[in-house]
Amino acid sequence: MHLRLHHSRGPCSPVSVLSDLPFSAVLTHDDARIASLAAPLAKAAPASSSARPTVTVASLYRANDDAAVDGSLASVPLTPGTSYGMDNYVTRMGLGTPAKPYIMVVDTGSSLTWLQCSPCRVSCHRQSGPVFDPKTSSSYAAVSCSTPQCNDLSTATLNPAACSSSDVCIYQASYGDSSFSVGYLSKDTVSFGSNSVPNFYYGCGQDNEGLFGRSAGLMGLARNKLSLLYQLAPTLGYSFSYCLPSSSSSGYLSIGSYNPGLYSYTPMVSCTLDDSLYFIKLSGMTVAGKPLAVSSSEYSSLPTIIDSGTVITRLPTTVYDALSKAVAGAMKGTKRTDAYSILDTCFVGQASSLRVPAVSMAFSGGAALKLSAQNLLVDVDSSTTCLAFAPARSAAMIGNTQQQTFSVVYDVKSNSIGIAGGGCK
Repeated sequence: MHLRLHHSRGPCSPVSVLSDLPFSAVLTHDDARIASLAAPLAKAAPASSSARPTVTVASLYRANDDAAVDGSLASVPLTPGTSYGMDNYVTRMGLGTPAKPYIMVVDTGSSLTWLQCSPCRVSCHRQSGPVFDPKTSSSYAAVSCSTPQCNDLSTATLNPAACSSSDVCIYQASYGDSSFSVGYLSKDTVSFGSNSVPNFYYGCGQDNEGLFGRSAGLMGLARNKLSLLYQLAPTLGYSFSYCLPSSSSSGYLSIGSYNPGLYSYTPMVSCTLDDSLYFIKLSGMTVAGKPLAVSSSEYSSLPTIIDSGTVITRLPTTVYDALSKAVAGAMKGTKRTDAYSILDTCFVGQASSLRVPAVSMAFSGGAALKLSAQNLLVDVDSSTTCLAFAPARSAAMIGNTQQQTFSVVYDVKSNSIGIAGGGCK
């Protein structure tokens, strides 16, 4: 399955962009996302346990549920997603019979796929294109509370399932920035181009609030039996790959077979505190060919997650401090400027016009990200660019700025992640 992937600000993005969205808002939401993903690793209560969705569940429980009761290889484009409220990536997914396309945010840090559904009993945000109407799909079915899939929601969303008065399973998906979706667990035929798979389980959202921009919903690719990856795996296999494009181009998301000879690999690292996320081991970094002045043990002092939905990479504090010092030293002829939000190593100018040192991130097993200027720095406004890294708290993260233009394959069956340069622009 091969889909086109777009950055939300890309030239062919299928969603409208919030042109006045300041980059400081992106960073604020990025920080909230990381706090949410890292909460289980810190053995703290996850941010998804907020009370507001529970109130919404009660309103769905009391509602008349008639709308919920009515009833090889593919590829899609991938696009950046600033309209989601952060620099994320979107693609099109077909749903129903006959199939209709919907713009979905691609997220390796989430399990349950959901989209907004008519009649939007509580709230739907504005989206590009019409909202999915279950009554128009001959293959739609609501999922009852006694099914295994309803029981699986607690691990897929970190929230307990609820049950409507007509025995329809209710899901709650909530996120670190207080965005959430609540609705009916459903099944229908999912399609990508001419490829379709029946009996796909997803959330039919009736209350969808927060920073989802103009997308229809979210496509979950985490390691969980309710994720899109696992549901399509019996047909396509347990692997997916993507190339996250810059805002000036488009990339792809592929589920299924890939060319293994193209990649250098690093093992997936197991983490008993959250086995749905993709953990890897950062083993070293160099700036202008010189290793950072830290001990090798510092790189693995925190668990490290690779994630498509995090914008800025977070490093253990000692590693970040050494990187900041080394990059600033290599760019000593470039005028420095004040910190911008959480980014404290900033320069006057734009990334594309500055001379930057060669920086490489090495992972155990031999995989590496050899960063260009656009992977190393991020333009926060028209006259300022900053090092696209920040210190981590309870977990390190490999963000999407550093992954842009690389092909990255997640081979869950072999527990490895592959990286190759030159996947897209």
